[in-house]
Amino acid sequence: MPRYKLTIEYDGTPFAGWQMQAELPTVQGVLAEAFERFCGEKVTVAGAGRTDAGVHATGQVAHVDLSKDWRTDTVRDAMTAQLRPHPVAVLAAERVPDSFDARFSATKRHYLYRIVNRRPDLALDRDRAWRIPQKLDADAMHVAAQRLLGRHDFSTFRAAECQAASPMKTLDQLDVTRHGDEIRVVTSARSFLHHQVRSMVGSLMRVGEGRWSADDLAAALAAADRTRCGPMAPAAGLYLAAVSY
Repeated sequence: MPRYKLTIEYDGTPFAGWQMQAELPTVQGVLAEAFERFCGEKVTVAGAGRTDAGVHATGQVAHVDLSKDWRTDTVRDAMTAQLRPHPVAVLAAERVPDSFDARFSATKRHYLYRIVNRRPDLALDRDRAWRIPQKLDADAMHVAAQRLLGRHDFSTFRAAECQAASPMKTLDQLDVTRHGDEIRVVTSARSFLHHQVRSMVGSLMRVGEGRWSADDLAAALAAADRTRCGPMAPAAGLYLAAVSY
C-alpha cells in the first residue's frame, strides 16, 4: 500500500487534542473522516506528535497508507475540500517508503510558544497566544533558558500523567526573543515529556517577572520535583512548528 507523508496545519482551539477520542472532536479524527470521504477507506493517520487540547500546529507531520497510488497533489487538494469547515489543512503530501514512520523516524521536534506582553486584551490572537500584562525581561529569560540545555532529568517539568518511560531528555534549543509586544520561545529536541514545553515556559515567565533568577531555574531543574515547577503556560500559545527527519 502506498504510504504518504502529510504536512499539516491546524488551529487546536476546537479540538480535544490530536489523538482520536470517543465522542470528542480531535485532529486525528477529522483527518480520518476526511480520508474516508475522499477515498472510501477507513485509515489511521499516524502523527509525529500528540498535541494536547488547544495546542496548534504549523508543521505537524503524519503518515497514512492508502490502497490506491494517488497523485500527491490530488491527495492534498482532495483533503483540502473534505476537511472544510474544520480549521485543519494538509499543506503538502508526498510519497515515502514503507519504512518511514511519522513518529519513530523523527530526529527532532520544533515548538514555538507565543507570549503577547501587553496590557490590552487580545483580539486577533485570542486563543493563539498567552497574554501577560506585566512587563517581562526577555533577555533574562533567554539567559536563564540556557541552563536547561543538554541532557537532564526533566521531572520538574513533567506532567503527572506523563507516560514516557524515562524523565531523561536532551534539550537542544531553548531561545527566547522579543519582537515588539511578542515574546517567542523556540525549542527543539528529539522528543519532549508531556507538558514539558508549557512547564518550562511558565517557569521562564517567573524569571521574566524578576521573581526567579537563572540559578533558581537551574535549582528547580536539579530538584527533579514537579512541585518546584512554575505555573504551566496555557495551551493556546503553543505550536508544533516543524518536525525534522
